[in-house]
Amino acid sequence: MKRTILILLLFCFPLFSQKPADPLVHTYSIVAVDSVTGEIGAAVQSHWFSVGSIVIWAEAGVGAVATQSFVNVSFGPRGLELLKSGKTPQETLDMLISEDEGRDFRQLAIIDAKGNAVAYTGKKCIPEAGHLTGKYYSVQANLMLKNTVWKAMEKAFKTTKAPLAERLVAALEAAQKEGGDIRGKQSAALLVVRGTPTGNIWEDRLIDLRVEDHPEPVKEIKRLLRVYRAYEHMNAGDLAVEKGDVDGALREYGAAEEMFPENLEMKYWHAVALVNVGRLEEALPIFKEVFQGDPNWKTLTPRLVPIELLKVSNEELQRILSVDE
Repeated sequence: MKRTILILLLFCFPLFSQKPADPLVHTYSIVAVDSVTGEIGAAVQSHWFSVGSIVIWAEAGVGAVATQSFVNVSFGPRGLELLKSGKTPQETLDMLISEDEGRDFRQLAIIDAKGNAVAYTGKKCIPEAGHLTGKYYSVQANLMLKNTVWKAMEKAFKTTKAPLAERLVAALEAAQKEGGDIRGKQSAALLVVRGTPTGNIWEDRLIDLRVEDHPEPVKEIKRLLRVYRAYEHMNAGDLAVEKGDVDGALREYGAAEEMFPENLEMKYWHAVALVNVGRLEEALPIFKEVFQGDPNWKTLTPRLVPIELLKVSNEELQRILSVDE
């Protein structure tokens, strides 16, 4: 009896690929290229854990891939390799799909570094499922609440005036506002690489943010992107200090703190930079706020002096350390 039931189950629910470990990541995503900067990016959200680790792939100077629905994860790295070898996005997609026995259950989007995009939605992807492509983008979704999701994504991407990363997130937000994944929300990811490779992978990957398990993954990925932008200002401020551009540094630090006002570390290094350019009096109230927020920063401060990250006399150091007393 048990054997008969098992045979019936296998007959009614056939295997979707030769790889039973392929994850069932139903989702909405976008792959795109910035027509001005050349940056290449992808973003995704799904009611599935750690969606970013398997769905979106990108390489500087090559392109981006989104592989989803009943995911064939190999489409990501293999797709990029085919693009790198000189294949067009259409040729790449055709080769990947033609060789895959589970093609009817796949959804795949590919864009090259020039913004040429193609997509495929298998005839057995769970409705609502579909895609739209245009110059510089492809949006795709499956197992959605409504069949208007990918159209809303396209509109948001095309009408948002912002850097590529923010436009990608805008597309995710639009999908969610249309109802998104019929099952709900869990994880999201955002990936942006350079349009022209530097030869150093660590420099080519500009943004790589993931929300693995969260009740509001799109809102959280948007928050993380804002934090990322704040730290860009911090880095620019540090560079300005190195060049002796104190006013420029203060502008950058101020912009960072405005974007992320609760972050004590940003305030702390701002204060350190002020001291190092001879503006101790301006730094003291900032040190006071930081020390009162977390005394560990006070403990850290003397340790910076011997390694010359904080350039102060003994008397100046004592003034800093006593500022919250």
